[in-house]
Amino acid sequence: MEFGVVTFLTDYGIAPLELGRAVEQRGFGSLFLTEHTHIPTSRRSPWPGGAQLPRKYWHTYDPFVALGAIAAVTERIALGTGVSLINQHHPITLAKAVASVDRLSGGRFELGVGPGWNVEEMANHGANPKRRTAEMLERLDAMRLIWTQDEPEFHGEFVDFDPIWSWPKPLRVPPVLIGGGGPTVLDRVLSHGDGWIPLRIPLSGLDEFGRRIAELRERAAKIDKPVTVTVYGAAPKPAALESYAAAGVDRVLFELQDHEGAKETLTELDALAELAR
Repeated sequence: MEFGVVTFLTDYGIAPLELGRAVEQRGFGSLFLTEHTHIPTSRRSPWPGGAQLPRKYWHTYDPFVALGAIAAVTERIALGTGVSLINQHHPITLAKAVASVDRLSGGRFELGVGPGWNVEEMANHGANPKRRTAEMLERLDAMRLIWTQDEPEFHGEFVDFDPIWSWPKPLRVPPVLIGGGGPTVLDRVLSHGDGWIPLRIPLSGLDEFGRRIAELRERAAKIDKPVTVTVYGAAPKPAALESYAAAGVDRVLFELQDHEGAKETLTELDALAELAR
């Protein structure tokens, strides 16, 4: 099982380049960044994590800009989004951003995606909250065409464009990791993804999680489709890590806290690196 890091990279925390170097130097295999373009001040949509939304949600760097910079100072680690809210981007421009980061990193980029939870945030981008999943899948279809065809065109319900030229192409078609934990998420992983990236599996739910991974592997084998499982926000406890591995998890991402400055973040990274050895 591989070990990586995921974080809300903020303007008040550790600098992006310092974080990238630190993650690679400590032997982790990947660094994933979250995404929110903004947070509406209305706060009508309830945050799934509790009553008070942490300020890190509206202080995050653009993950594609930050990962492009981090790519220049790292050589080995995978760089990814955990997760990109792709309905809040135009698929033509997002496809170019993804391809650009992939080429700048030498083919190390992975695109974690999800439709999001904040209805007002979606609405500000013109996305339809009631059709968020269908829109996400269609945007993925359109982006794959842009990455793989010289003159792609797409005509769908949410995305529509005549033949275009769009370069650079990625060095490889970036692996797409589908976020979510609902009853139909495995269908989306198999139809549109290369992996599953569920969020913070509680220790009490590991047995059921293991059964879902087994179902995913069985269904993927029937269509000869390799898939991976990455856990976002893994519990930093030896017993939990053993349980993830036993359940068939390929990679865990430890979630770094949003400390002020670099010192506390580096100390936390040191502790997590020791746990991962």
